[in-house]
Amino acid sequence: MTQRTRIFIGILLIYTIGIAFLLYRVVADIDPRYRESAEESLVETSHLMASLVEQDVIAGALNTARLEPLFRSVYARQFSAQIYNLHKTQVELRVYVTDRTGRVVFDSTGRQLGHDYSRWPDVARSLAGEYGARTSRDVASDPRSSVMYVGAPIRWGEEIVGVVSVGKPVQSFGQFVEDARARTLWVGVGSAFALLVLAIIMSVWLVRPFGLISDYWKWVRSQPRLSVSRMVRHAVDVLRGGIGEMRDALTGRNYVADYVQNFTHEVKSPLSAIRGAAELLQEPSMPQAQREHFLVNITRETQRIQEIVDRMMELTALEARRTLDRVEPIALAGFLQDVAGSAGAAASARAVSVRVAIDAPFATTEGDPFLLRRAVSNLLENAIAFSPPGREVVVTLQASARLARITVRDRGPGIPDYAEDKVFEKFYSLARPHSHKKSTGLGLAFVKEIAGLHRGHVELVNGPGGGALATLTLPLAARG
Repeated sequence: MTQRTRIFIGILLIYTIGIAFLLYRVVADIDPRYRESAEESLVETSHLMASLVEQDVIAGALNTARLEPLFRSVYARQFSAQIYNLHKTQVELRVYVTDRTGRVVFDSTGRQLGHDYSRWPDVARSLAGEYGARTSRDVASDPRSSVMYVGAPIRWGEEIVGVVSVGKPVQSFGQFVEDARARTLWVGVGSAFALLVLAIIMSVWLVRPFGLISDYWKWVRSQPRLSVSRMVRHAVDVLRGGIGEMRDALTGRNYVADYVQNFTHEVKSPLSAIRGAAELLQEPSMPQAQREHFLVNITRETQRIQEIVDRMMELTALEARRTLDRVEPIALAGFLQDVAGSAGAAASARAVSVRVAIDAPFATTEGDPFLLRRAVSNLLENAIAFSPPGREVVVTLQASARLARITVRDRGPGIPDYAEDKVFEKFYSLARPHSHKKSTGLGLAFVKEIAGLHRGHVELVNGPGGGALATLTLPLAARG
């Protein structure tokens, strides 16, 4: 086995172990998260039932007479609820009531009436005025029969005279857990397959030592007119890109794990919102207006996840590029006028005006028009989003001996001190002042990658007199 093969296998093993560990942590965390959500709902339900029982307490004596017909009616209800992959047809909630000694005076299932529950944590702790909860099995040998119970004290004045404990079988949400685990594992398998393909492509490139020369020769032959300065610049770009690829291949830079972690963090909030809305929609007595409200929430959060996925895929594809595939001269004055005109609709919707100031009418750079348009559009859209209605966003073009500077100035709230060094980080976003909502946090990272591919750079700082000032600096095209 050659040293190159050993390096390749080592990199592959490191990546595989990293993804396996990440999947293990994510999969192991799914069940506790669902249990937390279920327990939170049981806390509210137990206190609701305790308040109901307290209404019938007379001189400290419990009266549970109206609970029996209530639960007999609830358990007899017939309904059909299709909750994603779960088909629910009956109420599985359990309730029992104990007196101040811990003896069961009411059990909705009718099986534990008269039993002494004073030693169960949900009862003992609730009688002591503390939070009490437990998970117990109906059948000791069957973990699928586990039931979560949460207790709440029944008060008469300042005195605790009993406990209401509400239970929910773990199996009722177990199908959601299994479905989430299966989906996560499929994502992991897909990531591992993509990693294998990437490693194979990388290994093929490493055993082709003359690939850089071949690519450079193809570029030279495709040029209609040769320029020494342009050939030198492209040679430097190709060499820098090749070194970067070799460094990434040999050091095992874990892009997959990085993106999975960031993606998991970003979609956690909308997924929690979707899950919460879905659980609330299970309630058959929910008014139609609230049901429609939660359906709108699910649609909005789903669209947010889709937007994050789309932008992340674009950014990943951009980061994989070391050089520009398409390069042509771009007259920046007309280019900026065109981009500003395209942003007119978004500016009008926000009652913001856009003005273009050209101080260098003949400035020309070389690059990919599509990518540069995306970069300037992102900066302009960002400025419009943070501008108060009735204010102006100014796009300015200036040039020095070798550089062209495109600045986008807004009159918004500016950048907080704590965010100045984070604005170009992936998934970092500030809330818009008018909607208080955040974007995907990938737009400025996208601009940074495009600037790097064009041998330029971008910065975003607070402008003098207020507002933010974004500056995209690009090299001017060589003359001759």
